Amino acid sequence: MPADDQVTSLTAVGPAAAGQNGGIAFTTTHWSVVLTAQGESPAAREALEKLCRTYWRPVYSFIRRQGIGPEQAEDLTQSFFALLLERRDFDAVRREKGRLRSYLLTSLKHFLASEHRRATTAKRGKGQRLVRLEQLTAAERSEMEPADSLTADRLYERRWALTLMEQVMRRLKDEYRASGNEALFDSLKQLLPDEPGAPSRPEIASQLGMTDNALRQAFHRFRHRYQLLLREEISHTVAVASDIEDELRHLIAVLRA
Repeated sequence: MPADDQVTSLTAVGPAAAGQNGGIAFTTTHWSVVLTAQGESPAAREALEKLCRTYWRPVYSFIRRQGIGPEQAEDLTQSFFALLLERRDFDAVRREKGRLRSYLLTSLKHFLASEHRRATTAKRGKGQRLVRLEQLTAAERSEMEPADSLTADRLYERRWALTLMEQVMRRLKDEYRASGNEALFDSLKQLLPDEPGAPSRPEIASQLGMTDNALRQAFHRFRHRYQLLLREEISHTVAVASDIEDELRHLIAVLRA
């Protein structure tokens, strides 16, 4: 399913819905924990490690787009995140308006420039597999090959946006599964635009033993919960709650570009 169609279907939500949950979600954001930590904080390190594990794909994609082979790109990705955990240069964070997306890209460019000057792959973090790059599927490796016209920066931004949406969809599926409604999730997901091979809405309603009106309401709740989870996921990547809407607008623009 095209990402721009999915984002059109799922992200449109009124300000009232955002206001109801934005503050609650933001109090536990990973990035705000990192930025407000004073000195060595186990909570901050744990939050930063979680962010690294979640958002390594944009970094790996950017490195691959430099013409670097898969194995070396994996080593560089590991080394970059290991360095990030060691240094945590929060002055740089503030210069990037406290947004994880901007901070990672700026830090990565500096890291690669330094690696190029030294003309060698850093071995920091060797043996400490911070992010599970071995889980890359063949399709993902192929997708990250420099085969199209996207610049490295645009590829990074697109992978960042897709990672956010994938993370939200995973969380939503986990919620439905936990409540014993995984089959309902799978059916409602088929109502998204351009879902390949999807049955019609009457067919889905019949399969679920629901009326058309009940199915409409279930899909409305599905979309609403997705929208709230998306804002919560974005909140994990910004320093202040007022940046959430800007990042959401940026995500939509990236996917529609």
